[in-house]
Amino acid sequence: MNTSDVLKIVDHTLLAQTATWAQIREILDDAMKYHTASACIPAAYVKQAAEYVQGRLPICTVIGFPNGYSTTETKVFEAKNAIENGANEIDMVINVGFLKDGRYEEVEEEIRKIHEACDGKILKVIIETCLLTEDEKIKMCELVTKAGAEFIKTSTGFSTAGATFADVKLMKEHVGEGVKVKAAGGISSFDDAEEFMRLGADRLGTSRLVKIMKQTDNGAGY
Repeated sequence: MNTSDVLKIVDHTLLAQTATWAQIREILDDAMKYHTASACIPAAYVKQAAEYVQGRLPICTVIGFPNGYSTTETKVFEAKNAIENGANEIDMVINVGFLKDGRYEEVEEEIRKIHEACDGKILKVIIETCLLTEDEKIKMCELVTKAGAEFIKTSTGFSTAGATFADVKLMKEHVGEGVKVKAAGGISSFDDAEEFMRLGADRLGTSRLVKIMKQTDNGAGY
């Protein structure tokens, strides 16, 4: 597999609290240069980013991030606002506490409401696998499928761990038809990226792969 095959499913990501417009602009420029799937950036920069790329690159942002315990109404507003500002894709964080309380209908309904707010745009549901039991991960595969979201995603990258091969394999085995898997958090090499893809990841959230490309001879290899 060549690097371009990997990069085309990468959400090139910068979500640091300290992110400046200059850094965001660099992320956008690099994402366009290396033809990534999107650039995933903080919501406060979405409007400026959308105006900057002028349709040349999908803009992704995050809501309820990184802890997921905002109210559903707040998350719905965030999603609508981001799309009004030009976001093409939304990554949301579930309420992990509700999941652990067994409030499955509420978790599912929240995803459904946010998906409706996305108005046809792609929704990726972050379940924060490092905080869940295997049974909870399987349950979230069921709930995401029932709620109609396009993707289930492993991690925010801001908790105790990121994506693992075992989690991607498990999620791929348990999601329903049409639901894709995004691995995010700690993906630091093309070898790892290719293994995630082999196990069933349809999208990768990372900034490191583009950084590797920039360090090579004009992006010719790695």
